[in-house]
Amino acid sequence: MQQITSTHRGRQQLLDHLAGLGIDAPVVPYPEHTSVEEGKQLRGDMTGTFTKNLLLKDKKGRLFFVTAFEDTDIDLKTLHTRIGAQGRLGFASPDLMLEYLHVGPGTLTPLALINDTTGAITLVIDPALRDVEQVNFHPMVHEESVGLTPAQFSAFIASINREPVIVALD
Repeated sequence: MQQITSTHRGRQQLLDHLAGLGIDAPVVPYPEHTSVEEGKQLRGDMTGTFTKNLLLKDKKGRLFFVTAFEDTDIDLKTLHTRIGAQGRLGFASPDLMLEYLHVGPGTLTPLALINDTTGAITLVIDPALRDVEQVNFHPMVHEESVGLTPAQFSAFIASINREPVIVALD
């Protein structure tokens, strides 16, 4: 599978991949922002659920991509015990984000897992995201949002040969 970068070209490659899966997902402008709180104020009444996305690393260097509702309080002190990590989790560096996912801080999206062709990153999803009408992610750029149904998100995950860890994160 071809790796995709966090550029507008990468955005189009991702959207083409989704279209190849039969997914016609709406893409809407999303104001640039530096925090979840700022994003909430700027997006107004955009449709769908928004997420918090974290790239974490355990003591053995294993990487975990965690996605949950944007307001979920994720306890990093105990999360490792629920997702199979070795020792406490910390934030992965922006360099690792670029190396494996080809995106940087502010653009982190589970859709970037398409670039982790070695399968080095374990995807962790809060099961509450399966109970929403639409979940929104950045499409490899941070000034837009793409809306997927939970079924479409699952189809995307399957298309990149992932078996996510499903665990309640709150």
